[in-house]
Amino acid sequence: MDRIPILRLGDYLIVTIQVDMHDRLAMSLQDDLTDRIVKDGAKGVLIDISALDVVDSFIGRMISNTAAMATVLDAQTVVVGMQPSVAITLVELGLTLNGVRTALNIEKGMALLQQRRR
Repeated sequence: MDRIPILRLGDYLIVTIQVDMHDRLAMSLQDDLTDRIVKDGAKGVLIDISALDVVDSFIGRMISNTAAMATVLDAQTVVVGMQPSVAITLVELGLTLNGVRTALNIEKGMALLQQRRR
């Protein structure tokens, strides 16, 4: 089964989604990410979705749920690289990514995470 790699950078975990997400892959990412937050004691999660052209309601909810779980585990979540078409789709689906901060790119996302730590 496919897995999306989770990289560690200091107190942060970085996930770059570069494949089309299907439901099973999204669920395994959610499980892997929450396990790694606990195992590594991560204080922040950065999810790069710049390669995604399309996000359906399931993937949108998965991102929102993952952020909620991360918050319960004392880690902030920032989603970076959202394409305009993805943002439009999320709004049209009525999905608000509660608890999810967004940034244009990884650099700005890391700055947001570091700002929250202070």
